Amino acid sequence: MKITGVDAYLCHYPLPANFMPSWIPGYPQSRNSCLITALRTDQGLEGYAAGVAFMDEPKGLISLLRPFALNRDPFQVEDFVRLLRSALFLGYKAWFIEVAFWDLIGKATNQPIYKLLGGGPEKILAYASTGEVHPPEQRVEEVLKLKEMGFQAVKLRVKSFSLKEDLAQVEAVRKAVGESMEIMVDANQGWPIHGFAPYPRWSLKRAMTFARACEELKLRWLEEPLYKQDYAGYAALRQATSVPIAGGEFNVDLFEFRDLIEKGCLDVIQPDVTISTGILNGKKVAGMAEAANLEFSPHTWTNGLGLAANLQLMASCPNNSYCEFPYEPPGWVPEARDFMLAEPFQVGKDGCVQVPQKPGLGVELDWERIKKCGEKL
Repeated sequence: MKITGVDAYLCHYPLPANFMPSWIPGYPQSRNSCLITALRTDQGLEGYAAGVAFMDEPKGLISLLRPFALNRDPFQVEDFVRLLRSALFLGYKAWFIEVAFWDLIGKATNQPIYKLLGGGPEKILAYASTGEVHPPEQRVEEVLKLKEMGFQAVKLRVKSFSLKEDLAQVEAVRKAVGESMEIMVDANQGWPIHGFAPYPRWSLKRAMTFARACEELKLRWLEEPLYKQDYAGYAALRQATSVPIAGGEFNVDLFEFRDLIEKGCLDVIQPDVTISTGILNGKKVAGMAEAANLEFSPHTWTNGLGLAANLQLMASCPNNSYCEFPYEPPGWVPEARDFMLAEPFQVGKDGCVQVPQKPGLGVELDWERIKKCGEKL
């Protein structure tokens, strides 16, 4: 089997309402932007993947990709990973394209990807991953609704200049849900985006103070309290608190994750196959984490195809704990997050997400919707 064509659509799908992501303070996001790629083969199969976009910056990536992808055997994933590693030197984080190789492999062998990676459960417990910073009273009301939907865990965002305000949100939610829900907290300090509004930068001492204050609140984990490559800071923080420390979504390739693990930085390792590693290296990172007796819980805040890809990896990893389920109505909802899919992912009353059982990623694309909001490159 050989790749004979590369199709791509740069999509800007309008959200039902503006979304204010905590990781870009001051930026009203009005669209779900992504680059959807389809690799065509001489056997009539197509493999799909999607990478996150901000504006129109992915256009250059496709012109670079085409000559390197054509005539390749999709089963030669290791060789393609070396190419993607080379692309880093040109400034392109193109790991998401590797997902399309696995989609083709699954379709060629008539198996979902997770079974090719070793097999695992058919559903995974999800946590509702909020994306905005809300006042305590509002967030309590929202979390109680999430509990009614079936969620057994929720991740809150903190981004206030005042440590007291950050703690107030967590304290209010814990008081409201008692022991009935797990609570994670994401400080979004790993990769600050500058330029739209002021935002707090956490020092090691602030991270320590926050973590210690949350010990009685029994956090499931504290995510990205420091810059992504502050290995010494993470190691010191992890030794200073009983709260598990999580991170890794914007660390890349095997080597940064090796350092995070060997230096004792994290309790929960969180690569994203579309941003950090691809599926093959994601499985390797999960193995390194398992050998170090660490949890594995990938980042998924991208889009429906990204969620599908990470879900396939999660299901194959015995140390995976949760599936991140991005959800922040009214702006970021499954129908907008997964606009490119014929059916959006949902969470059942048992709080779980089903792992697709069809070949490859196991999802069908809605090409009419993709073409309506996308520009073919």
